[in-house]
Amino acid sequence: MQGIVSIGVSAARVLVEDISHEYRRRRKEETDVARSRVETYIRSSLRTAFAQRMEEADSKRSSRNPTPVLSILAKDISDLATKEKKLYSPILKTWHPLASGVAVATLHSCYGNELKQFVAGLTELTPDTVEVLKSADKLEKDLVNIAVEDSVDSDDGGKSLIREMPPYEAENAIANLVKVWIKERVDRLKGWVDRNLKQETWNPGANRDNFAPSSVEMLRVIGETLDAFFQLPIPMHPALLPDLTVGLDRSLQLYVAKAKSGCGARNSFMPQLPPLTRCEVGSKLLFKKKEKPQNLQVRVSQNGASNGNDPLGLPQLCVRLNTLQYIRGEFENLEKKIKTSLRNVESAQADITDGLNIKFELCQAACQEGIQQICETTAYKVMFYDLGHVLWDTLHVGDTASNRVEVLLRELDPVLETVSSMVHNKVRNRAITALMKATFDGFLLVLLAGGPLRTFTRQDSQIIEDDFRALRDLYLADGDGLPEELVDKASSQVKNVLPLFRADSESLIERFKRMMVESNRPASKNRLPLPPTTGHWSPNEPNTVLRVLCYRNDETATKFLKKTYNLPKKI
Repeated sequence: MQGIVSIGVSAARVLVEDISHEYRRRRKEETDVARSRVETYIRSSLRTAFAQRMEEADSKRSSRNPTPVLSILAKDISDLATKEKKLYSPILKTWHPLASGVAVATLHSCYGNELKQFVAGLTELTPDTVEVLKSADKLEKDLVNIAVEDSVDSDDGGKSLIREMPPYEAENAIANLVKVWIKERVDRLKGWVDRNLKQETWNPGANRDNFAPSSVEMLRVIGETLDAFFQLPIPMHPALLPDLTVGLDRSLQLYVAKAKSGCGARNSFMPQLPPLTRCEVGSKLLFKKKEKPQNLQVRVSQNGASNGNDPLGLPQLCVRLNTLQYIRGEFENLEKKIKTSLRNVESAQADITDGLNIKFELCQAACQEGIQQICETTAYKVMFYDLGHVLWDTLHVGDTASNRVEVLLRELDPVLETVSSMVHNKVRNRAITALMKATFDGFLLVLLAGGPLRTFTRQDSQIIEDDFRALRDLYLADGDGLPEELVDKASSQVKNVLPLFRADSESLIERFKRMMVESNRPASKNRLPLPPTTGHWSPNEPNTVLRVLCYRNDETATKFLKKTYNLPKKI
């Protein structure tokens, strides 16, 4: 081979020899001719060798050897480059110092042209696709290493050769295909959520733990998606994992949002307060049993009887609550599954899971918010809608002593039993606490906004306080219920307002006038302005004191209300 190359180089020199040039110029020309001619030989022979390897790779692929052609070719080209470096480049270096570099740059270009056509036709991630791209990545690293080693002593450090070898970017191609795969899986999961939650009945008898079967199925699909991801034969699981977990997090968030949607909010069950009136002194209102008093009206977005088929029935709301708690409890298992899978993939490093933060933050926040919303919705629906006939039509209506809180307690007992037996123990106290708050809110509304069917004397204050203690005792349950400090906190508003019912009307009127003056509300023609209803009941809030006067059954209170605001006795 050396002799043949020498003859070729000599012939080239003869063809370009110019005796009219200076000696130095002629020596430089001789050197350039040799290098140029050898480089042409290298590139031409390597292109021919590449074409031969292409044909051989096609013939090697068969049913017994299903390896993709470009993967076979990558292996063959790597072997060819190694052979070129060991056998031919040492000889060719006599005329070209970067013989190996030129050879691998030529092979890199030839394979790159084939790979570019392959990548342009890709639409999905398949095992063959991944194998080809991984083979291309390995080949490129082999070729670049040879080029770098060959150009260590060159003037430019091999930069000119490296510029001839633009990266294949095989990893980027794999990453883009994996992202497409992730998007397809996440979109499919979101579609599954939409379809299945439309069919979900929130049936409490579906399983022993009283949560929705659709949540179990959804988490199973998520588990299968994670398994499929970690089974992909790709070298960058850790880098692409965040794309997948973010998509799964959003799908879980969508499920939670749909699970709590349609339940309404506490405000949808809160009553519209009736207009203020004053009492007809000396009378206790009586009505026939067949007459249903038109009292407070409740704003309900979805009405329906509380039966087994009602999607907003108490058992169904408990199932929704348990479902969100079940999902929240599975986050830790998902995190463990992901970390275990990461340790097992071939691309993982020993400490790959150290500091890994997989929290499914969107869904965790949605679960927290959803649990709170469903607890409140359940509580206020029970109190103001399901038990509205007791709260509005019975409690303290007419004769206060004859319509005590016992009837409400009897209705609340089965509700508490249902919640205690059905709701998961980690959210049970939250559900009962919400019901307790709704109970005290309802009790206070009866006292301050119960409509003209209710009147109270100062002597009734003892009955009211006894009823209040009975409600507290219901939730304390002789030490087996909620913590006393929790009950104290929830009932503090009622406790602070009750002393107003003991106070005489004269002191209440003076208190009201003083607060109105202190609030700097302008008066006209010696008439005080009507304080706005804030709903924040307090003995230091003028609207609260005014309402106590409105329901006070004595002459002093009713005259003051007549003179100051000309309030009617009836609606």
